[in-house]
Amino acid sequence: MIIQELLCFGITAAGGNAALVVQHDHSSAAQRQQFALDRNKPACVFVDAAPDGAIVLDYFYPHTRSPLCLHATLAAARVLLSPQRPLLAVRTALRGQPLTLTLVDGEVFIQLAPQTPPDVAIPPDLPGRLLAAPGIVLASAPAVASVGSPKLLLQVADSAALHALTPDLAGIAVWGAEHGVSGCYAWCRRADGGYEGRNFNHLDPALEDSATGVAAGALSVHLGAGLTLHQGGNIGRPCRIVTRLAYESILIGGQAAFRSTT
Repeated sequence: MIIQELLCFGITAAGGNAALVVQHDHSSAAQRQQFALDRNKPACVFVDAAPDGAIVLDYFYPHTRSPLCLHATLAAARVLLSPQRPLLAVRTALRGQPLTLTLVDGEVFIQLAPQTPPDVAIPPDLPGRLLAAPGIVLASAPAVASVGSPKLLLQVADSAALHALTPDLAGIAVWGAEHGVSGCYAWCRRADGGYEGRNFNHLDPALEDSATGVAAGALSVHLGAGLTLHQGGNIGRPCRIVTRLAYESILIGGQAAFRSTT
């Protein structure tokens, strides 16, 4: 087994959202879940070879297996790509979703297509209940969008309102499980023309993501535009995710730096 840790989407080389890339592992899903729980990193991705020769990426958070994690995919791309192999087609383990990993001028991007999100009714009081902010007035109507892991998108007024949120994480988990939605993503527009967001998917507040690629992709789908998305500043790990629209696909990219190898 080869385990490599990378920091993804960081603004500096020493910052970012941590992910473990595991190669040459043949353990069961239950064993992988225990590994992810024991290591307690934001995400682990296991790189497997399918019988048909395809490369398959299998994602685990400490609390659950995931159909897609883009910051872990970015980490895998940094491990697997090289100037000699700048383009690689892979697929995800749970849903067989095709992804294209690309290396352009030293930058790693993930190309994928928008997915049809669950058809979910959103009662008027739902955002306030999930965000533990009764009566909150959103800056736009809530929406569900997906590039493989659906997100409930909730636009708040500004960065101050975003940073002040203390949501009902258990309630978000229950609602998401009932409706096939992978947590909610609160976001706002910044004065500099960029965007900022926070992802609420973990039960433990200490495990809040500093960068959530699937949310950046979902927000790009929702807005119909490429964007620069900032995240993690409120927890002292500022990150930046860049998305681009390419015909019917989305490119999601950012920094990915090696942290350690075991």
